[in-house]
Amino acid sequence: MTVVEIPQAPGPIEPSLRIRSTRVYRGPNVWSYEPAIHLVLDLGVLEYYPTHALPGFTEALVELFPGLQRHSCSRGREGGFIERLHEGTWLGHVAEHLALQLQQEAGHDVRRGKTRGVEDREGWYNVIFAFLDESVGLAAGELAVNIVNHLVQNNPEFDVEAELERFHNLVQRKAFGPSTQAIIEEAVSRDIPWTRLNGASLVQLGQGVHAQRIRATMTSRTPALAVDIAGDKNLTVKLLGSAGLPVPKSDVVRTMEGTVEAAKEIGFPVVVKPLDGNHGRGVCLNLQNEDDVREAYPIALAQSRRGVLQVESFVTGKDYRCLIIDGRMAAIAERVPAHVMGDGEHTVAELVDITNADPRRGYGHEKVLTRIKVDDAARELVEEQGYAMDAVPEAGVMVKLALTGNMSTGGISIDRTMDAHPDNVEIAEEAARLIGLDVAGIDFICPDITVPVRESGGAICEVNAAPGFRMHTHPTVGEPQFIAKPVVDLLFPPGTPSRVPIVAVTGTNGKTTTSRMLAHVMKGLGKKVGMTSTDGIIVDERLLITRDASGPKSAKMVLQNPRVDFAILEVARGGILREGLGYDRNDIAVVTNIQNDHLGMRGVKSLKDLADVKQVIVEAVPRDGFAVLNADDPYVRKMRRVCRGTIVWFSMDAPDSRVRQFIDERCVRGDRAVVLEPTDKGEMIVLKQGRRSMQLAWTHLLPSTFNGAARMNVANALAAAGAAFAAGVPLHDIRQGLRTFTTSYYLSPGRLNRIEVDHAEVFVDYCHNPAGLELLGEFVDRYVSGKNRAQTVRRTVVVGAAGDRRDQDIREMGELAAKWFDTVIIREDENLRRRAPGEAAKLIEEGARAAAEAGGRATKIITVLDELEATNAALDAARPNDVVVICADKHARVMATVEERTHLAAPGAHTQDDQPGDPDFSPDERFASADVDDPAGDVVPPVATDTQG
Repeated sequence: MTVVEIPQAPGPIEPSLRIRSTRVYRGPNVWSYEPAIHLVLDLGVLEYYPTHALPGFTEALVELFPGLQRHSCSRGREGGFIERLHEGTWLGHVAEHLALQLQQEAGHDVRRGKTRGVEDREGWYNVIFAFLDESVGLAAGELAVNIVNHLVQNNPEFDVEAELERFHNLVQRKAFGPSTQAIIEEAVSRDIPWTRLNGASLVQLGQGVHAQRIRATMTSRTPALAVDIAGDKNLTVKLLGSAGLPVPKSDVVRTMEGTVEAAKEIGFPVVVKPLDGNHGRGVCLNLQNEDDVREAYPIALAQSRRGVLQVESFVTGKDYRCLIIDGRMAAIAERVPAHVMGDGEHTVAELVDITNADPRRGYGHEKVLTRIKVDDAARELVEEQGYAMDAVPEAGVMVKLALTGNMSTGGISIDRTMDAHPDNVEIAEEAARLIGLDVAGIDFICPDITVPVRESGGAICEVNAAPGFRMHTHPTVGEPQFIAKPVVDLLFPPGTPSRVPIVAVTGTNGKTTTSRMLAHVMKGLGKKVGMTSTDGIIVDERLLITRDASGPKSAKMVLQNPRVDFAILEVARGGILREGLGYDRNDIAVVTNIQNDHLGMRGVKSLKDLADVKQVIVEAVPRDGFAVLNADDPYVRKMRRVCRGTIVWFSMDAPDSRVRQFIDERCVRGDRAVVLEPTDKGEMIVLKQGRRSMQLAWTHLLPSTFNGAARMNVANALAAAGAAFAAGVPLHDIRQGLRTFTTSYYLSPGRLNRIEVDHAEVFVDYCHNPAGLELLGEFVDRYVSGKNRAQTVRRTVVVGAAGDRRDQDIREMGELAAKWFDTVIIREDENLRRRAPGEAAKLIEEGARAAAEAGGRATKIITVLDELEATNAALDAARPNDVVVICADKHARVMATVEERTHLAAPGAHTQDDQPGDPDFSPDERFASADVDDPAGDVVPPVATDTQG
């Protein structure tokens, strides 16, 4: 047994756990595969007091929550957590288990959690635990911390029972009803994803083009006309009666006198009820005379939204609900009104209390049975039966407290699915078909459902749209019926897909271009591609939203769009750290590279840390999925260890390199690869599977590579080809897609867009980190050399850096600019990201001047902070044949400025990069709002305490 040593506390005890930050991960994340809540807890002085150093703490905790005795913790057996408490464990760990236990007692089966210390923060802990409902999980975490503080402090002002009651009330408000929950559970068992669309019962099942929606038991396929007909009880009776189905006589009335006259014409006894009512509200049964009708009129009228009532003949017998799904009987339940059974000892009121004490009974639909409510109507009904609430009924005597058998008024249900006569089943199915409902509740009143109603007497008194399932899934007596299955069968027939293929793309550089290349390939196959990127959300080549959309919220928007049948999601580091992926898994994960960017932010201090974050998408690949990994990057190469699916490698290394040898060995073992094979005619992209090799395309024939000079786009093309290959795209379609993809602003805004200004060549690129600038400099060198004019071409760059990067990274941007370019014009981002004006530019200048003095290419270094002024300064100085590279912050505005300087800037004119058949467009119109969004990767300003476990 390991016993924790008690450290020496530095001072007097002022015990209090504090929540320093809270995050909700809504998908796979750096901590777990499942949705989780992440609390950063500060134990303060309690860091020096583990549980065994707090007298009575463990006993008090277990007395409050005996369910903790079942927690296994790291011991792998029941009682393991209690052992840890006695041996000594820290209170952050206790809060984790308590948050899980609170949710379990609320009916949420969650079991996973972990607690880890925060690096460089003594007494701070990362507490992670699973949740089913976000608001319930957050409340459980907060309450767990408060209860731990209470047990340590023994605060008499903290009312544990009141806080628990408040928590359970929240659970009841947020919980799905039994009908919705049954359908969701059936969907989950079939691996159908679901998303809650509001705070109530509106739920989407499936993704994209396959999505269906439910609201309780109303589905996407429920006809609105059928719902209207079922809501008009008089019309329902007429339609059923005209088809020869047994229905009571009825009439529609609007006044009290009209109600009385209708009752006299139909013949007593009668029923008076709202024409548009539900759940039995306002229904008055067995009215024997005119006085009864007059008393019933205001009761029924109060529950009618339109002020219209229905009078119908009172049919005697038992109350049966026949559930019809997709035209077939799914279940039948006998509904018994709320009642108590006399025992000769207790009063009616006491019997009600005893009945309501049944743990199966709760308020509303929170449990399988509803508590019996004693109101004026119930008291009157008891009096009509010859009793008072304080009377003691004889043993075996039933005392009704409601006339209708609705579960919502405290009734019970008895399963009669296997007892119903086939004739009665046929009548119920015919009634549902006549009304047109896919899910219908047919209410029968008859003496015995086992005897044909045409012989025994009885009638269909009502047809209900969106009938409740509780009486069938949780009958008081009899076997439960699994009626959610036919509902899900109706929405997703066997063999019907519910998911759209998801390709997740991440990496430091190249992920946007790779995503666009792959989307272009899939578009050629006729797919309706939904794509998220740092430029916005695009569905079927239509820009829906202009912003940095590389986070989980944007992914959800794409997966909810009913047109999308293929999703390509750019996944940023910031989104993963903030909320996880936002979906449960991706079929294909693409990791382009891990480079020096965003280090020192949100606890990511090294390239290994960055790789650990980005590999979440590889961990989210299922066994039948694929991971497309850059074999040339050692950090990406190591991600194969966490992938459950098949690896597709891509590499630009030479055939005799160690990386290529590694790839060849892996391909023999079942992996796939996309590699380059040099020949006398140039480089050939080759696909490898097993021992087979398939030629795809020459790199110099891909427009995006500028005759092979843009090596970054060669790598991006390899990654896109690998993803398309994994998705099952035929080779000729991959080839056609890559050979027609260009870096025009129309297809790839802000990514190596070329335009001529007075015979100078201008490239606009969203380059924002040292690795990207190095690749850009190498591209310009190859591009110029390839045209045999290296000695006569001047090279100018406009460069800036994001203010939230490390000083050394910003200086490196200046060093690289001076290494590759003759003239360096330093600008500043519009969003300074907490730096003073000119501060980032000064760091770039320091790096550029140091590199120039050390033998760099730069001979002229100037600072023009405004981006558009810097752009114009570069264009003003450009001569024919010069190359100008603008590393843009707001590329839409920069492109608009550059276009104004061209001889093609007349209205309606195209730049030379426009493709034949492209519509006229203006960059500042297509991305008009791009200048107001944060380009850093769908991130928000960091919280006060960034932590890392």
